[in-house]
Amino acid sequence: MKLIRIFTHITCEPPGYLADLLDRLGYPYEQVCLYDGVSVPMDLDSVSGLIFMGGPGNVNQPTDWMNQEIELIKKAYANDTPVLGVCLGAQLMSKALGGDVHSGHSVEVGWHEVELLPAASSSPYFSAAAEKFLAFQWHAHVFTPPSFAEPLAVSDCTECQAYVYKNSLAVQFHLEMTEEIIRDLIQRYGSDLEGNSSCVQNSKQILEDISIKSRQVNAMADVIFTPWFRALYE
Repeated sequence: MKLIRIFTHITCEPPGYLADLLDRLGYPYEQVCLYDGVSVPMDLDSVSGLIFMGGPGNVNQPTDWMNQEIELIKKAYANDTPVLGVCLGAQLMSKALGGDVHSGHSVEVGWHEVELLPAASSSPYFSAAAEKFLAFQWHAHVFTPPSFAEPLAVSDCTECQAYVYKNSLAVQFHLEMTEEIIRDLIQRYGSDLEGNSSCVQNSKQILEDISIKSRQVNAMADVIFTPWFRALYE
């Protein structure tokens, strides 16, 4: 059974609940932590799919490893290798495939509702999802889907929250976040929580009922990502 290769960025944040889900499904995976001086493995023969996680950074001012990831995503599409991008990973996908990545009207941080578009009802990843569901957000940049991709979701603060193209899926939102990861983000990047925008929650708002909300978004991860994982091994 070929493995799933998961790329994480700079802070080497874990894939969070995605790892728990993969362990439960029994699918093999490896994590590659990228930072300055580390080369991106470009081979595709040994993998069933690629996952690009979130992290700080701007794909319009790419590091060396971001440029390598963009080239790998292009290679994966040409090879029909499935790709899943989360937050920064979704922005890398959009950049690689001709979409636009730019600063949003506001930073979007905290627990925000995602709303599915009508096209999502026919998607194998979203057909069993609620029309509106809670997700965790932490991003300053947003993306447009490539011209050939199907947009699937929006939020009040972001015009495109997800798109699909063939066997690949890009999501701006986070369903993999655990309580531990969120608390760590608040400590590392607390300055992002300042401002008067309705799109930015403060630490008190984020931490309120965090255990309940974390379990809620993880349950939605089961619904959306399980079909993507299973399709890798069909």
